[in-house]
Amino acid sequence: MPDHYLMATVFYVTSALLDAFDGMAARRLNQSTKFGALLDQLTDRCATMCLIMTSLMLGKTSHKAFDLNENPVMRLYYTSRPVLFFMCAGNEMFYSSLYFLHFTSGPLIPVLNIHLIPLLVWVSAPVALVKAGISVLHGYISAINLSIIDLSERQATAQLSAKTD
Repeated sequence: MPDHYLMATVFYVTSALLDAFDGMAARRLNQSTKFGALLDQLTDRCATMCLIMTSLMLGKTSHKAFDLNENPVMRLYYTSRPVLFFMCAGNEMFYSSLYFLHFTSGPLIPVLNIHLIPLLVWVSAPVALVKAGISVLHGYISAINLSIIDLSERQATAQLSAKTD
């Protein structure tokens, strides 16, 4: 939307807010489903999708289910709703502000002598960087899960072959 960047930004931010609040509403109204949780994650990132699939293949009920011995960053990310909300909101703020900055720098904040949009980009950039790191971690955990699945399948095939020989 090169001619309507304000409208595009409003739609993008609205979409991000609705994504955050639809899960809260479903839980509060006791309408959460496994399908809804899966669909929500599929709309986020491919790395998250890989994590969901490999977790389910390992027999976990959710990609958010972590043992105490597993990764502490992922455990905090998925067990603390305030942390998850802050990370998602900060990430969306970064990308929507970056998009908005292409068209305008926004009003000047005299006290800080900086325009609003670049300030939002700088403030939310660390959150977006950490969120990107978490996405890389999703991919890494997915790769580990797939290697466990492959190894199990190969061992089962080898045992079956040994029995038939």
